[in-house]
Amino acid sequence: MTDLIFMEEAVKEARKAFKNDDVPVGCVIVVDGKIVSRAHNLRHKFKNSLYHAEIIAIQRACDKLKRWVLDDATIYVTLEPCLMCSGAILQARFKRLVYGLNEPKFGCVESVMQVFNDYQFNHQVEVTKGIYRDEIEEMMKAFFQNLRAKK
Repeated sequence: MTDLIFMEEAVKEARKAFKNDDVPVGCVIVVDGKIVSRAHNLRHKFKNSLYHAEIIAIQRACDKLKRWVLDDATIYVTLEPCLMCSGAILQARFKRLVYGLNEPKFGCVESVMQVFNDYQFNHQVEVTKGIYRDEIEEMMKAFFQNLRAKK
């Protein structure tokens, strides 16, 4: 039940990105049952490939908590993280990742690569997937249909 509540918050963030013509990805970070940061994609707005929801949310969580190790945190993301974001999740030592929809072109948790299954890393992340998958998939399809229609 808790995962549903926090993923709904991530979906709200994704809707903000959608309204701003950015790929609708949202993220919240939770520690001790409380949201410590939230973000959505801002790549289009700032013309910066690093402005993924996860990266922004991780930066905000680190700033708020005044630490870089987030081993007591769960990160909720609407879309399967890419290689950059998966690396950031590993580097921050997250306890858990919960994501909604697989990303067949860039996802590095399961789809293109399985970064978290590489036991050469000294940290392992517990992964849960599929929360709000259908709603997220509909939003992603609508976003890319709108994008194609504008071209």
